Amino acid sequence: MNAPLASAAVQASERAALQSRLVQALKPLLPAHALLWNREDTTPYECDGLTAYRQRPLAVALPESEAQVQAVLRCCFDLKVPVVARGAGTGLSGGAMPHAQGLTLSMAKFNQIVRMDAFSRTAVVQCGVRNLAISEAAAPLGLYYAPDPSSQIACTIGGNVSENSGGVHCLKYGLTLHNVLQIRGFTMAGDPVTLGSTALDAPGLDLLSVAIGSEGMLAVVTEVTVKLVPKPQLARCIMASFDDVRKAGDAVAAVIAAGIIPAGLEMMDKPMTAAVEDFVHAGYDLNAAAILLCESDGTPEEVEEEIGRMSEVLRGCGATAITVSRDEAQRMKFWSGRKNAFPASGRISPDYMCMDSTIPRKRLADILLAIAEMEKKYNLRCCNVFHAGDGNLHPLILFDANKPDELHRAELFGADILETSVAMGGTVTGEHGVGLEKLNSMCVQFSAAENAQMLAVKKAFDPEGLLNPGKVIPTLQRCAEYGKMLVRGGKLAHPDLERF
Repeated sequence: MNAPLASAAVQASERAALQSRLVQALKPLLPAHALLWNREDTTPYECDGLTAYRQRPLAVALPESEAQVQAVLRCCFDLKVPVVARGAGTGLSGGAMPHAQGLTLSMAKFNQIVRMDAFSRTAVVQCGVRNLAISEAAAPLGLYYAPDPSSQIACTIGGNVSENSGGVHCLKYGLTLHNVLQIRGFTMAGDPVTLGSTALDAPGLDLLSVAIGSEGMLAVVTEVTVKLVPKPQLARCIMASFDDVRKAGDAVAAVIAAGIIPAGLEMMDKPMTAAVEDFVHAGYDLNAAAILLCESDGTPEEVEEEIGRMSEVLRGCGATAITVSRDEAQRMKFWSGRKNAFPASGRISPDYMCMDSTIPRKRLADILLAIAEMEKKYNLRCCNVFHAGDGNLHPLILFDANKPDELHRAELFGADILETSVAMGGTVTGEHGVGLEKLNSMCVQFSAAENAQMLAVKKAFDPEGLLNPGKVIPTLQRCAEYGKMLVRGGKLAHPDLERF
């Protein structure tokens, strides 16, 4: 047997031994149906929404009670086995991809709404409750849960907490961070932890803000207390067409500069509009270089006044056409198009990679023009959809993984978008998280000292580094290697890497 084959055989043997040890330790802690380890049973858990990268875990645990979660974590802590918590698997940055030598902890069975309180306008829900299910349960009370990511029909509140998800209405109503009061869960060692408070503030350090958006690195969340807001009496949406992307980008900044905070402010370029219109027939203008969706909600009087002001600003910025939703059905149709941008892209390409970065609003046109040049550079198409109001980009790079080198070019294209966003004064992620996808780009945005500080926070919660290891925070060695890879003709492609 040659050396590579022998090494592979040794690795397979070691994996089998570790798997056997883990399964035997977990069997007394879980019902038989709540522990999976056979290949055909664990394969469905090998990736999240970022399907380009896959890895099967040693086993999958599906606990049904907090006591079982605690027991599983303590067992893995004693065995020094990594744990990756998973919700619905709708994440787009590889944050829930399993560890090859670890356990995937599926929280799917924690799907109960514990209680609704109309007086305090709060809901206590288990981590596996779907985002949309909260609003559906609150509807009879005249309330709803504001954050509405495009995957809200499937994504879970625990995953939303991990990624600090937003959605099309985050400009006015905020991200998950602004709509969660308290979380409960367990550390890797199995110690119970409660962060935040049902009061307006909590004593001590604001660890709730640290935990939200921490991508499963600090604790496993089991229960979340969320804020509910009153359903507006009326909502209307403007679809504004522009014959130039710079005019559309300038219009976004102009709306905010006019002192207007729309309930939603979204932007789509022409390729994205065409893909969506063919899919859901939302009534989009296919001749426009870009369209904006601008929503107002509140009392009828407030909506009428704000729609008028926004329309005036949009016309002043060069809008070629303005359509205001005539009723609730048309408004929902406008938004169904926007929220189906990702599946619509899947209809026109075998594969796509959805990026996520944030830039200053005034640079929207600049990043779109830069992406157009990147399409030529990498010989790949890209459709663009933006949470324009807060500068959060979601370019969808279209490729075919079956064609040699296309995945690699898509990865380079994505990294270029992220790092150009940083160069424009933005960040490498808005709401999808870092996961595995953006580890290299974190080297561009943050210095070695900054990454070390973030790692120190993780160690304070998880000293052994067993919760979702190898993600979010790059090592110094990785950043140094990435810097060398970017060297072009004796110069770094991105000067920020000189810090390493």
